[in-house]
Amino acid sequence: MSAAAGPTSKGRQRRTELLDAAERVLTGSGGAELTLRAVAEEAGVRLGHLQYYFPARSALLSALLDRILASSLERVTALTVAHTHGTDREALLDAVLSDHDDPRLVLLFTEAWALAAHDEEAAAAVRAFYDQYVTHVAAFLRDQAPDLSEAEARHRAEVFVMLMEGSALFRSGLTGRRTAGTDARLRSTALALLGGAVHR
Repeated sequence: MSAAAGPTSKGRQRRTELLDAAERVLTGSGGAELTLRAVAEEAGVRLGHLQYYFPARSALLSALLDRILASSLERVTALTVAHTHGTDREALLDAVLSDHDDPRLVLLFTEAWALAAHDEEAAAAVRAFYDQYVTHVAAFLRDQAPDLSEAEARHRAEVFVMLMEGSALFRSGLTGRRTAGTDARLRSTALALLGGAVHR
């Protein structure tokens, strides 16, 4: 019986452990070094054992990206359902910016972007994630300001997501450094995007 046919609790645990090992290889060495052999060595298992769960590198990559993106999307979903969680725009912004303080998370996304640049399957997964991210933020905007058109909410949401993702590289220290002045301007710009006023 294959692992995909009906994994047991032990099988799910082993799959999680293998994905943990793959994540360590990805963040420690980069996507180019994410090979089945490297992951098997990191996990301390035989290559054949890893291939029982992930027969090819593409299957491993797909599962790893799904896990990274699904976890982040869960956070976005919880934050943006304003009528359920009472989230306001300050709380939403604080939560999104707090992700920039997690070096592991920023590195995971940096590697996911790098993988997407060279692998169409990875690119499709990343695009689908950001489409859902934008959709949730747009819904949050319309919940906060029902006078916003769907198109305007979508445009603002797209720019907000662009701003947050790009600023992660600077605020995390990967490509720049944060300062009080730039953080203040970032916050005011992001809050304006999340605000309810329609400027014509």
